[in-house]
Amino acid sequence: MNVLIIGSGGREDALGQKIAASSLSPALFFLPGNGGTARYGCNIPCSVMDITGVIAACREHSIDYVVVAPDDPLAIGMVDALKAAGIPAFGPDRKAAQIEASKSFAKNLMRKYSIPTASYEVFTDSSEAISYAERQSYPLVIKADGLALGKGVIIAESRDEAISAIKDMMDNAAFGTAGQKIVIEEFLTGPEVTVLSFTDGKTVVPMVSSMDHKRAYDGDKGPNTGGMGVIAPNPFFTDAISAECMDTIFLPTIRAMEAEGCPFSGCLYFGLMLTPSGPKVIEYNSRFGDPEAEAILPLLDSDLLEIMMAVTEGRLEDADVKWKDLSSACVVAASGGYPDKYAKGKEITIGDTGDCSVYIAGAAEKDGKLVTSGGRVLSAVATASTLGEALSTAYKAMEHISFEGMEYRKDIGRRALEASDGV
Repeated sequence: MNVLIIGSGGREDALGQKIAASSLSPALFFLPGNGGTARYGCNIPCSVMDITGVIAACREHSIDYVVVAPDDPLAIGMVDALKAAGIPAFGPDRKAAQIEASKSFAKNLMRKYSIPTASYEVFTDSSEAISYAERQSYPLVIKADGLALGKGVIIAESRDEAISAIKDMMDNAAFGTAGQKIVIEEFLTGPEVTVLSFTDGKTVVPMVSSMDHKRAYDGDKGPNTGGMGVIAPNPFFTDAISAECMDTIFLPTIRAMEAEGCPFSGCLYFGLMLTPSGPKVIEYNSRFGDPEAEAILPLLDSDLLEIMMAVTEGRLEDADVKWKDLSSACVVAASGGYPDKYAKGKEITIGDTGDCSVYIAGAAEKDGKLVTSGGRVLSAVATASTLGEALSTAYKAMEHISFEGMEYRKDIGRRALEASDGV
């Protein structure tokens, strides 16, 4: 069985490792892949946005099944095109992918079907948005409507910051066309939780909960990034809260998408805030999070490829989805300066990392060496019986990894450890 994984990040490296272990003994291909994915299969040079090129690659390599991992190709209808070509794929079609590709679509869906979320308004005119922002209390959240590499969200602490963010997005195109429309919403407080889930449009099976660390620097300071580390499970996400979310958020979302004529099949990411008035949705993503996937997939005790195929074939209800009773810790190593300007081409040295897995993200192979090629370069991921042990193993591994300008947060999991003592 030939399986193609579309994407080039640490998420795709983690997916590759897990799918390679399938009892179905797949031959793996990555498009375009990175300097690490070649450990599990063959990299195919092609843009993830080149639908014609992807279909041609599938024909050339006799691909039997495709996993579309990033958001951009999902949003333009990659799964639709693969299906039309007779190639089964894991991931939502273009209509369903709107739940991430358009924040206004997601917010309007939640409003229509009474799914708890922050109050909000949608704007296509910057002067109207500024007038609205001037009348609000602060902090206030400003979001680009479209896809912006996880960076199109600004938490404005004052009116001046809000106006600046609105002008940057709408007038100065800081996020390109993604910011032509914006969502302004109330600022929610409480612990944040991420819950990825398998769903075939009827059944939803949540994965292990996690806690992401978005800010670039220790103490949750600095600009937002794509994610600097993750721990799982999230100690704030208790069994009682999980049951509440299933009743008020998870199942209602799946049913709402079906009712709107765009049933969701694939991995649906629920970004939640556990507010004093109950769990609320911050955002949806239409795919595995990155680096959440790197932390969560090692905890899966079932065959990932078989689960994915069950999702695609609409038989998730009968799939075997089991999880290890362990904790996981993921620490991301980034290029100096990320998420702003950073240098590339720096040689990476990876020594003895012990029991820790190293997932490659923004790195390429050059002249037989691994060199940096992106902002988030790699992640060290460890599992253990306790979160403290997992974090200790991951951080020890980081001591044996180096490249010029390497930066990583030293406080991943600190809030979770403190919470674990009282939860």
